[in-house]
Amino acid sequence: MKKTLLSAAMAASFLSWAQAANITIAYDSDPVSMDPMEQLSNGTLQMAHMIFEPLVRISADLEPQARLAEKWEYLDPENPTVMRFYLRKDVKFHSGNPFTADDVIFSFNRVKTSADFKGLYESYEGMEKVDDYTVDLKFKQPYPLVLNNISYLFIMDSKHYSGNDDKGRAKDLLEKSTGTFASTTPSGTGPFKLDSRTQGQRSVYSAFGDYWNKANRGNVDKITLVTIKENATRLSALLSGDVDWIYPVPPTDVERIQKSDKHQLLSLAGDRLIAIQMNQNVVPEFKDVRVRQAVVHAVNSEGIVEKIMRGNGTAGAQFSPEGYSGYKPELKPRFDLNKAQALMKEAGMEKGFSVTMITPNDRYVNDEKIAQTVSAMLAKINVKVNLNAMPKAQYWDEFDKCAAGLQLVGWSSDTGDSANYSEFLTMTRDADTGMGQYNCNGYSNPKLDELVRQANVETDIEKRKSLLREVAQIEFDDAVVIPLHWENLNWGMSKRFENFEEIVNLKNYPYWEELKVKE
Repeated sequence: MKKTLLSAAMAASFLSWAQAANITIAYDSDPVSMDPMEQLSNGTLQMAHMIFEPLVRISADLEPQARLAEKWEYLDPENPTVMRFYLRKDVKFHSGNPFTADDVIFSFNRVKTSADFKGLYESYEGMEKVDDYTVDLKFKQPYPLVLNNISYLFIMDSKHYSGNDDKGRAKDLLEKSTGTFASTTPSGTGPFKLDSRTQGQRSVYSAFGDYWNKANRGNVDKITLVTIKENATRLSALLSGDVDWIYPVPPTDVERIQKSDKHQLLSLAGDRLIAIQMNQNVVPEFKDVRVRQAVVHAVNSEGIVEKIMRGNGTAGAQFSPEGYSGYKPELKPRFDLNKAQALMKEAGMEKGFSVTMITPNDRYVNDEKIAQTVSAMLAKINVKVNLNAMPKAQYWDEFDKCAAGLQLVGWSSDTGDSANYSEFLTMTRDADTGMGQYNCNGYSNPKLDELVRQANVETDIEKRKSLLREVAQIEFDDAVVIPLHWENLNWGMSKRFENFEEIVNLKNYPYWEELKVKE
């Protein structure tokens, strides 16, 4: 009898082991930090969805999905200025500490101090604890995007981040690029915990054994994330079987994956706009709207999509892609070299001027090639560009200085809504509210600011669309940035991956814990 029981236990153990899968994934770059509130970037958010969790997240079909909050409701639907969240019980952090309302309050108050994130939470009055598993989120005015917005509040372990580190600094210190405790030693409730990390090279994550959501788990037990910056090397690693999944797949390599009998490609149209900012504070010539319009007319965004992106993108003339509330269909790309030259002459700038441009070389698809192409296009209106390309790890610190005349940037709407592009890229920069946090244009328009603020409290869908489309027209007429294109998302993976399409959305946050892999 004992032998039979032992054999059954061994068989069960073997079955469990056999079903577990280890995968290796390769990105072109690594998140700069393990602090989910340090930088509002795709890499940080991808990491955050592995280690941490929000109260509500956006599902693969872009619908709100309960996570650490089981349910939510307006306390007064007639006056929707308070939303109550009912929290899950029996949830643990990786440290072993229990999850309670105190952690939610701690995380909310902390994110409000983040230079990058605070703009997302400007519409809120505050958050109050009702009991250990209930919190009330209070708004300054009715706000139509609460659930989209709260999906960016990743809950941190308040006890784990209390006290001081071995350098005498507070463990909850929120600073960029200074090696804080929070940036290196995470504790969340997420499906994976960090085992080891060599920044910029390799990170290892293992499944969290006490994770609360057993129902929808796939069979991935361990994820090794490696950074492979070079496109050709990353593709070779996939095709040779050294890695199981890669992102991004450059447009030039799409066909090679499609022809492989061991691999598959998934491609989705994304909402990440690639654009170039024109800094009026650094280059006085950009204060003249005619010069900015000339620059926009000199750049052939459709040609860039065709030649550089190999068709893997959609040329744009505004921030919002089609289907978003502020999208205005009559705003089209406006490449016209003759008009560009005429505008420069009208502005008295036909002899041109020099400007420095900075760009990452490992963040967006073909980012450095795009910057080189734009530089060549601007030379035709006598704007000489001194291009400085650098790795993402260096780029964001330089970007934050707003010291270059031209800066390449990509932006995907954090809320899945048009207003977010303007809140961060064109509204007047305000350190207190966080609005305009990524506005390195030196642009300020009180009318635009007011229209966005009105849209953010307008609950009538059609009125809100009208306000946001007026914002789009102003940004177009004022030529605030050089809009280039919305990137396609291209992932390459082993055919072992059974349901990747179901675990990712156009925000590019794979929910790895639900992945099913054939062994």
